[in-house]
Amino acid sequence: MIDAIIIDDESHCIRHLSGLLSASCGSTIRLADAASTLEDGWRSILRLKPQLVFLDIQLHDETGFDLLDRIPVIDFDIIFVTAYEQYAIRAFKFSAIDYLLKPVDPDDLLQAVSRLQQRRTKEDTARRFETLLDNLRNGTGLPRRISVPTIKGMEFLPVQDIIRCESHVNYTTIFLTNGQKLTVARTLKEFEELLEEHHFYRVHNSHLINLACIKSYHKGKGGSVRMSDNTEIEVSTRRKDELLKKLAEL
Repeated sequence: MIDAIIIDDESHCIRHLSGLLSASCGSTIRLADAASTLEDGWRSILRLKPQLVFLDIQLHDETGFDLLDRIPVIDFDIIFVTAYEQYAIRAFKFSAIDYLLKPVDPDDLLQAVSRLQQRRTKEDTARRFETLLDNLRNGTGLPRRISVPTIKGMEFLPVQDIIRCESHVNYTTIFLTNGQKLTVARTLKEFEELLEEHHFYRVHNSHLINLACIKSYHKGKGGSVRMSDNTEIEVSTRRKDELLKKLAEL
C-alpha cells in the first residue's frame, strides 16, 4: 500500500481526486492527508513521510516548486496536477516526471499510478526532479536536458549532446557527441515530438538528426547529410525541400 498526500488549493479538486483514488486505486493507494496551502502541505510531508505526493503547481500566490525547495531530500514520488500549460508540460515530458491535467481523468490516473509501481530508486526520483527544475528555470523556454530510460535506470542528457536518433521499430538508438550510444524502448516519433523545437528534423523514416550537428549536405535525388560523427544519412526525397529550408534558417 502506498501512502499518499494531496496538496491543492482548490477544495473541489481535492474531493475529485480523492474520490478517484478511492474508486480506482483503493487497493494500491491510501490517502493519508490533504492540504490546501504550502505551509500545511510542507508540515504534512514532514509529519507523515508519504511515499507519494499529488502536488498542484499553483498554490495561491506560491507554487508546488516553492514547497519542494523547502525539503532537503525528496525521497517520495511526485505526480504534479496542473491546468494545461504547454511550456510546463513539455518540461515534465523531458524530465520523465508524471503529471495529470485538470480535471483529472480516471484512466490517466491509473496509468500514472501503474508507472509508479515499476519501482524507481530514490536517486532517480531526485535526479528527475533536478532535471525538471533546470528545464523550467531555463530562460529560453526550451528544456535543456532530457531523461532517457535505459536498462540500468535513467540517463540525463543535455539536448545539445545528441547528434542523431535512429529508429529500430519500437526502439531508438541515440548517438552522442562523446561517441556513446544508448538504445531505449521509445519510438522515434516520441523523440521527434520532444526534440523538433530544438532544431531536430526527421530526414528519413528511420533518422532524426540535430541540424546543428550537420557538417555538409550532398546533392542527389533526396541527397544526404554528413553529421559531426562522420555518419552519412540519406535524406528522403519528400523531406529534402523542408530540410534545405530549415538549414537556410539556422
